[in-house]
Amino acid sequence: MANKAVSYAGAGRVEVIDSPYPEFELKDGPGVNPANIGRKVEHGAILKVVATNICGSDQHMVRGRTTAPEGLVLGHEITGEVIETGRDVEFIKKGDLVSVPFNIACGRCRNCKERNTHICLNVNPDQPGSAYGYVDMGGWVGGQAEYVLVPYADFNLLTFPDKDQAMEKILDLAMLADILPTGFHGVYSAGVQPGSTVYIAGAGPVGLAAAVSAQLLGASVVIVSDLQEERLAQARSFGCETVNISKGDPVDQIDQILGVPEVDCAVDAVGFEARGHGAEAEKEQPATVLNSLMQLARAGATLGIPGLYVTGDPGAEDEAAKRGALSLNFGLGFAKAHAFVTGQSPTMRYHRQLMNAILHDKIQIAKAVNATVISLDEAPQGYADFDSGVAKKFVIDPHNMIKS
Repeated sequence: MANKAVSYAGAGRVEVIDSPYPEFELKDGPGVNPANIGRKVEHGAILKVVATNICGSDQHMVRGRTTAPEGLVLGHEITGEVIETGRDVEFIKKGDLVSVPFNIACGRCRNCKERNTHICLNVNPDQPGSAYGYVDMGGWVGGQAEYVLVPYADFNLLTFPDKDQAMEKILDLAMLADILPTGFHGVYSAGVQPGSTVYIAGAGPVGLAAAVSAQLLGASVVIVSDLQEERLAQARSFGCETVNISKGDPVDQIDQILGVPEVDCAVDAVGFEARGHGAEAEKEQPATVLNSLMQLARAGATLGIPGLYVTGDPGAEDEAAKRGALSLNFGLGFAKAHAFVTGQSPTMRYHRQLMNAILHDKIQIAKAVNATVISLDEAPQGYADFDSGVAKKFVIDPHNMIKS
């Protein structure tokens, strides 16, 4: 059976290729860990992909800012329909419409049993944690494709209770695979509660998802910063205050909004490709956001850091950053007794509750991130548009199943 997919074709380029149809066994290919080749996946399911999103994390690879190999099939934000199950799958059934957590987790190891599915010990021979279509994550094939294999299906997959209802809200539910739980994890781990004042660095899709999540948790004021005015306008469209960091230090602008130069809770939704503030806004400074959060977060605060940081960045401007070493003002964080919560979001910890919030109209995440549907063949243009900074979250519809 044919299976078109989106693949990394070198710095700045993606292309749509013919990819092998999934089987219940890991095959050799770009980025596949040698220890995973031949691994049997009878506990898996093959999905017909209904929606698969372009993520900012994908962009890091496509910009050539990681060690991703050419030919890697991309895509870790997957929603699909089960069309085949492996011999050992007991509860997931053919025809189920499901959300796929971007973290691949076995459900059997110590970390999975402690609900830390983002650092599963059994799916990536090199390090804890794995994801579809991502560099150094074990080589599980990505889901920006017509069909995809999902391992440990009974454990990983979240089944939507009513298929027709789910298709009516599919653009919202498509955000459950990654950005909504990731944004939620950022603000939840930062301690957002009713009445909190919250600062979120970055008005990309994860930052906007964090802002929606902060509102869901009862924050009194949500302030979102960015360099792109179009993205800031998107944040204002659902009630956020905004800070344009190209105009200067966010602390001064926060003071103008709140009357005090600090917030209760702070979130980094930017990651390692951060830029400076004010006159330095065109210069890449990977520690800028983390240092600014330590400055503007109150003493005793927790910093939520869902923004991606990497151990190797070949495109960095200095040698330390190429190794993932940043010039942090850690003494300031120590003096203010800050706590830091880093790493991937443990998606399964949140996605069922967030699904219910969507199904019962408590949040409209697709509208907040300006979800925009494109075809699989339009993926290269979608990547280019997203890279330009447009205020859109591109959702690929490989089978033309999403109503306009």
